[in-house]
Amino acid sequence: MAVEMRAALCKALLEEMKKNGDIVTVGADLNRGVGFPAICGEFPERFINAGIAEQNMAGMAAGMAAYGMIPVINTFAPFATRRICDQIGVSICYAGNNVKILGLDPGISIDLNGGTHMSFEDIGVVRSIPGITVLEPADVIEIDQMTRAMLYHNGPVYMRFYRKLIPDIHTEDYKYELGKADFLKHGKDITIIAAGIMVHEAVEAVKELYEKGIEAEVINLHTIKPIDEESIINSAKKTGVIVTAENHNILGGLRASVAEVVTKHYPVKIYPVGVNDIKGEVGEISYLRDRFGLNASDIVSTSLMAVNSR
Repeated sequence: MAVEMRAALCKALLEEMKKNGDIVTVGADLNRGVGFPAICGEFPERFINAGIAEQNMAGMAAGMAAYGMIPVINTFAPFATRRICDQIGVSICYAGNNVKILGLDPGISIDLNGGTHMSFEDIGVVRSIPGITVLEPADVIEIDQMTRAMLYHNGPVYMRFYRKLIPDIHTEDYKYELGKADFLKHGKDITIIAAGIMVHEAVEAVKELYEKGIEAEVINLHTIKPIDEESIINSAKKTGVIVTAENHNILGGLRASVAEVVTKHYPVKIYPVGVNDIKGEVGEISYLRDRFGLNASDIVSTSLMAVNSR
């Protein structure tokens, strides 16, 4: 039976809450949206609904963390980042408070909620703040392990994730390691670095590229900050060209993070697949993938251009 991403997260969180009484959740009136009814039922005293008052939610969590709790706050990605940017910067990171931030349905995955809820900038907003870790899981196996690792990582964490069903990337023997890039396929002709919902598209793109005689290396960059510089540099040295694939603005996010690494250590060309600095809009996710160029076919065409331009 297929499991939604939010269900896998909730299961992991609930299991860890049973082991550790310091873990609490603080929400902004999205209890059902994030999949937390089971947590409310089992630990009503450890679930706090701050209402649609995200700045207050973040401030409350910072105070709890200052007294040794491990608060997990959650709301839609734009409200978990740009709306509470000052609270993240000052109350959480500057003060060194151990708060975990869940950004729900980033980028096009918010679909019918439209442009006001479509966070094409959340990675750029958050990763520029000192002292925070930025994560993005690619499937339910990864989000299960990532959630547990996040809870016991000492320091603020922002995890952006798609709430609903997503194709499996990993097998049950997968071992997640925070901060270490996940090589899904090794190749010699081009490096494709993806995160979140774009990882599956990258895996599908590789199949078509192989039929065209191109052996692509695929990296699931689940930890965007701190970034795994060594893995990126080694892959760049092997293939000589990189394509990045992200459900985010091509400015400030995954592409920018990778570019900061290679320009410093081993300059190669980077070709982005992502949102080209334009606003979001209302639509089904299939339409939005076409609208913003976030399909496997877009990765294929960009990869072909990258390989042919060397």
